[in-house]
Amino acid sequence: MSSEAAEPVLRVIYRRLLDVYGPQHWWPAETRFEMMVGAVLTQSAAWSNVEKAIANLGAASKLSPSAIRETPSEDLAQLVYPSGYYNAKAKKLKALAAYLGERFDDDLDAMQAQPTPALRAELLGVHGIGDETADDILLYALGKPVFVIDEFTRRLLHRLGLAAEKGPYSTYQELFTRQMDEDAEVFAEYHALIVRHAKESCRKRPVCQGCVLLDLCPTGRRSAD
Repeated sequence: MSSEAAEPVLRVIYRRLLDVYGPQHWWPAETRFEMMVGAVLTQSAAWSNVEKAIANLGAASKLSPSAIRETPSEDLAQLVYPSGYYNAKAKKLKALAAYLGERFDDDLDAMQAQPTPALRAELLGVHGIGDETADDILLYALGKPVFVIDEFTRRLLHRLGLAAEKGPYSTYQELFTRQMDEDAEVFAEYHALIVRHAKESCRKRPVCQGCVLLDLCPTGRRSAD
């Protein structure tokens, strides 16, 4: 691993995960708005359940901002029922669709053309959109070079000794922006790889044997002793 010695550790981690797991082709969706819907529905939900909710919306021809706005809240809640917290998520989808209509007349190209910091601030002002959801939308739906921080990323950084177990969202995000070039494609792939690694090895109860990051991970080395 001597060739990695002078390389920022987060670049080393990215390359190793990519070598092991290969490209993840995430976020799975047919349209940018569908990605935005998924970003809202995945809050506190397994992706398999989000897929069921999105399938319901698709079957009912509700995967457009205008269709979301026109659908009664009760009906929308039933469609997204599989994703959990369905009444709250219906309200969040309504708020997002209202924002897209009022601010951009549903023109996602016009939305994409906005400066990232200003757009992120606007998204955070929409009901039900926090840091992670805003960054999911910016990165995956709009191709903006922001790094998404989720529970899996926090867990990995903590176990690697790179960050505290709990802290401000921006603290974790800045680690990536300091060590990685601002590249939306790489950021999207890296985030997806972390999610994959969290399912394969870095689980709540980690499976450290054979982990590609074991030599970099003080937590893993302690468990192996």
